[in-house]
Amino acid sequence: MIPWLDAHAPFPPVQRALVEPNGLLAAGADLSMARLLAAYRAGIFPWFNPGEPILWWSPNPRMVLFPEEFKVSRSLGKKLRRPDHEIRVDTSFPEVMAACAAPRGSQSGTWISPAMRQAYGRLHEAGHAHSVETWMDDQLVGGLYGVAIGKMFYGESMFARRTDASKLALAHLVFQLRRWGYGLIDCQMETAHLASLGARAIPREEFVHRLQVFVNFDGNPGRWIFDHDLFA
Repeated sequence: MIPWLDAHAPFPPVQRALVEPNGLLAAGADLSMARLLAAYRAGIFPWFNPGEPILWWSPNPRMVLFPEEFKVSRSLGKKLRRPDHEIRVDTSFPEVMAACAAPRGSQSGTWISPAMRQAYGRLHEAGHAHSVETWMDDQLVGGLYGVAIGKMFYGESMFARRTDASKLALAHLVFQLRRWGYGLIDCQMETAHLASLGARAIPREEFVHRLQVFVNFDGNPGRWIFDHDLFA
């Protein structure tokens, strides 16, 4: 059994999360800014389908990307230096979330519900959530969004309408975070795609230990502006 949280109840320790389903920790509470920031600081994130109660997760192991371990393939390296795209940051956050929420392939729904979009929109307006966007011919063709606290970045979702458009955004994010001294990018769940880019699974205990250090550094609140010479 998992606990049901009322509006003021704190999260239980992440060590109490279920083994099956992996990482399910609690249900209930709300998607207020204070609740979401407290969750991320503790290594917890919300993930639930429309019509379900809010479910809170902290899986073990945890998929993460150390910025210095990001893998840039030869083909991606060439694309990063082409002048056929533009990377913008925090200019179209609602549109990026909407694109990430769009059904993919055989999927008929999404976990990025209107309530989630509103909640993360509030985080964005407060300078805690960010979008990195790939534009071609003045069209949004790919990107990602996530939450930043201190020197931690928590990746939430990405999308691509053209080949490698999301990878272009991710590469710019990683190289900018390196320059800013960020220590870790949370990828949440294990996937082969993330592994191909250099992400790896670490024990939840190690993840929590690392984030407890990184979230207490001074970060970059407010709208982000990336350097223009990341791949010069």
